[in-house]
Amino acid sequence: MGVACVMLLSPLTACTSDDTEQPAQRTHSSEPGTAAATASPATAEPSVRQPPELDADETLAGQQSVTSGNADVEFVKGKKGDAFVVAVRCQGRGKMNVSVPSVHVSFPLECLAGEVSTTYNQVAVTGVDRSGNVSVHAPSSVRWSMTIGRGAPVAEESPDTP
Repeated sequence: MGVACVMLLSPLTACTSDDTEQPAQRTHSSEPGTAAATASPATAEPSVRQPPELDADETLAGQQSVTSGNADVEFVKGKKGDAFVVAVRCQGRGKMNVSVPSVHVSFPLECLAGEVSTTYNQVAVTGVDRSGNVSVHAPSSVRWSMTIGRGAPVAEESPDTP
């Protein structure tokens, strides 16, 4: 299976995995393993105090309320075949690294002082159905919250898809 990285309202995001297949992505990407940031107008500004929401067809596996600095977030076992979702909301100047050690997946996030950014990554690799933890390494200047979920894998998109 491949790795899918999808984000919303994030200035810079990439996802890495030991899996060698092409990732499935929801947003346009110029190279495998990265996804382009997409900004959409929101009716209400998101707050880092509220963890990101999952899509209606996704199930909750773990959640972390607003936190500063490093932390591990546990998640529960899921169904075989489901993709793994990690949604992170951050604010504060600094770079954070989010990793899922059990499946060798990680991605960096650049957080900004005056903005709340939300990043949504979907990973479809062997082993994401097991329970485990997501490790976050961030400076104390960065406040973040996280939602972990599971859902149907996103279909792979062509690089020419807008």
